[in-house]
Amino acid sequence: MPKVTLYKQDGTENGQIELNDAIFGIEPNESVVFDAVIMQRASMRQGTHAVKNRSQVRGGGRKPWRQKGTGRARQGSIRSPQWVGGGVVFGPTPRSYAYKLPKKVRRLAIRSALSMKAAEDQIKVIEGLAFEAPKTKAFKDILTNLNLGKTLVVLEGDNDNAYLSARNLPNVKVIDERNVNVLDVVNYDTILITKQALETVEEALA
Repeated sequence: MPKVTLYKQDGTENGQIELNDAIFGIEPNESVVFDAVIMQRASMRQGTHAVKNRSQVRGGGRKPWRQKGTGRARQGSIRSPQWVGGGVVFGPTPRSYAYKLPKKVRRLAIRSALSMKAAEDQIKVIEGLAFEAPKTKAFKDILTNLNLGKTLVVLEGDNDNAYLSARNLPNVKVIDERNVNVLDVVNYDTILITKQALETVEEALA
């Protein structure tokens, strides 16, 4: 089983902790990780793009000139697509780009992403993050003591003070253990996870 150092809140080491081999020690499948990232990014798209087609453009109710005898091409409306100010043909319409991968593929993707982080020693486990009140400076000191840069912080769900302390820090994203996902794991250099949150993640993915 892969082992990582367990840290106290002040940044000092407090022994080692074993990670679940089935989650943090598998052979990563990079293709599946790629597919999961593309799926998440596609699902984040708003899809609110829209243009006006011929029926939605204002005006054009009258035939611009008679059908025959003018020497010009026949026209039925000045809002036809070939006219300036006319409707757009086959333009984008509002749609959802979201789609889903099979559940087993999604689970393999998150395990692969976590295993890559573990292999590169980019997972830091901390005993706990306890704050009497939200204090951004105190949380920044923790990151400084652990020498962390762009960090994904994974907390237990009821740790509101730690969440409020970290959410305004640049290059730091805070999520709870139920929302660990491939895109965030890949996007951040290091994962800082509390011991309690780690147990929940291992229980969910085992």
